[in-house]
Amino acid sequence: MESNTPTILLLFVLVLFVSTAPSLSAKTVTDQLGRSVDVPENPGRIVSLAPSITEIVFTLDKDNLLKGITEFSNYPEETKTIPKVGSYVNLNLEKIVALRPDLCIAIKDGNPKAVVMRLESLNIPIYAVDPRDLESVMETFLEIGRLLNASEKAADVVRIMRGRINRVKSIVATTREVPNVFYQIGITPIVSAGTNTFIHELIEMAGGRNLAKGPVPYPRFSREKVVSLMPDVFIITSMAGEDVHEKARGQWQRWGHVPAVKNNRIHFVDSNVFDRPGPRLVDGLETLVKIIHPELVNRLERTESGRPKGE
Repeated sequence: MESNTPTILLLFVLVLFVSTAPSLSAKTVTDQLGRSVDVPENPGRIVSLAPSITEIVFTLDKDNLLKGITEFSNYPEETKTIPKVGSYVNLNLEKIVALRPDLCIAIKDGNPKAVVMRLESLNIPIYAVDPRDLESVMETFLEIGRLLNASEKAADVVRIMRGRINRVKSIVATTREVPNVFYQIGITPIVSAGTNTFIHELIEMAGGRNLAKGPVPYPRFSREKVVSLMPDVFIITSMAGEDVHEKARGQWQRWGHVPAVKNNRIHFVDSNVFDRPGPRLVDGLETLVKIIHPELVNRLERTESGRPKGE
């Protein structure tokens, strides 16, 4: 019992500190989980509870409000100097409370419900988002923009995102080819992305056929099963170095009859661009078009170079 005394005392002090902090004028909003939340009219101390939220706040030019972020919030470079509050699936309650946030922005897919409820019990407002596809990512931008008094900036960001998405759709619509794509998450075990994922939406929007589509969000595959699917394109995400990439490439080279291997179409991409429901998903979409449909690269790049400044 004695070993817990410092922690209990610290929490008591933090709770006392929070409860005696000056109150801000508040407004009631409804978050993406349908909950009514009282949030400050002008938040000044925000803790982001997921990397995607951190990226959204930076894109809205409101990073000066960020007082805490999660460990794997590593983009942009400026995130290195912001205090970390644990990973988004393993939040550190004491560190969050010590930062005296007047608003925490949480994400349903990952943040532990018990910690969120504990923060709310300490009178710290929690606004939760639940983006499930590109459309709801853009809606999340607009909602966070309203929270942070950055509605105009959020609208501009969404306009640009939507314009880029529409350009991709119009270019992809000019081809009838639909290559079979196997998207591998990490090196070992072999895991892919099912239908209800951002990755599936991006692959199909980029003009590919997701070979892992189905009800399981992140299904596992044996190497033999993948080979039997005969993918035209392999896309592998990994944060490992080039030596690991080459090893992974070598593991597939044994099956030279597979179209992706025979035609040297094994590609490595940054997982953070594809699995975070934030602004870089559109970058990921454009990257996939170039990988899946190399014959469309020139057209896509011409439209990119011709975009108005800021797009």
